[in-house]
Amino acid sequence: MSKNTKCMKQAVMIKPGEIRFREVDIPEINNNQVLIRIHEIGICGSDVHVYHGKHPTTDYPVVQGHEVSGEVVETGANVKRVKPGDRVIIRPQIVCGKCMHCLEGNYNICEELKVLGFQADGAGSEYYASDEEYLIKMPDGLSYSGGTIAEPLAVGIHALEKAGGVSGLNILIIGAGPIGNLTAQAAGAKGASAVMISDISANRLKLAAACGIDFTHNAEREELGSALIKNFGYKKADIIFDCVGSEASLGVCIKNARKGTGIINVGVYEGEILADMSKVQDNESKLSGTLMYTEKDMLEALALLSSGSIDYDSLITSKFPFSEYPEAYKHLDANRDAEMKIIIDLFN
Repeated sequence: MSKNTKCMKQAVMIKPGEIRFREVDIPEINNNQVLIRIHEIGICGSDVHVYHGKHPTTDYPVVQGHEVSGEVVETGANVKRVKPGDRVIIRPQIVCGKCMHCLEGNYNICEELKVLGFQADGAGSEYYASDEEYLIKMPDGLSYSGGTIAEPLAVGIHALEKAGGVSGLNILIIGAGPIGNLTAQAAGAKGASAVMISDISANRLKLAAACGIDFTHNAEREELGSALIKNFGYKKADIIFDCVGSEASLGVCIKNARKGTGIINVGVYEGEILADMSKVQDNESKLSGTLMYTEKDMLEALALLSSGSIDYDSLITSKFPFSEYPEAYKHLDANRDAEMKIIIDLFN
């Protein structure tokens, strides 16, 4: 905290590749809000897109921080769900509550959706004020680091549900980064018959195997179609999840989908891409997108993390103190193959 106890430090991305610290007042909360002392912040692939100026819907300056965990230090008069001392995570979706999607409970695709760290300032500061409705209590025994993993894990859980469930099915995951790894682990925890994950990084595939994912496939060493038959049999994959978000990765999904296979896009694209829609049509592939999650998915993520069903510790490869937020991005750029999840630790 700043030497002035009424002030705090905040990290602001002024423009792509440039983060500056500024001293601002600690937020004052209203009757429906909660003041949180932020403990840990995760850096995800979408944050990296912002850092490189390649996120399609983010303007600058912006305060990042959407994978966060912290401690409640103050509550407004009307707050009922949490109290000082509670450990919480934040659902980082600001929604209108009035559009058709919100009224149907699908607020993750709200017509006016704003996400912390992208279209709205996030929690990249020592304290953050949040409306009570966006807070979820962490289970006892789950670390603050585990709390930051709930957000990306919820992305995978929502994608699995978007596919209609995976119990008893053979699942192919394209991309062994944090989202792909967590989606694969969640698929196994939710009863998939078998899960295969494909990537070009030997390090990430080694980690995936260590996390208990059934089959790993190195796309630079083995043809994917052959690996699918070897591991799953002639039926290949029942559902394919693209956890990369590129023209090449979607092309791999379309090429290797059997007729009638569902293809779910999870990764974030940096812009418009081309896709072989004639192949999608000929195969009657079920190509669909998935966006973020709802509170239900985050609660399930916390339950899986707390139960030990998900190996998240292995995914956290580095921690940086808050004062070295900019250095964390530079380190990630220089060590893409070795790094998975970098955490900003405000108590380091």
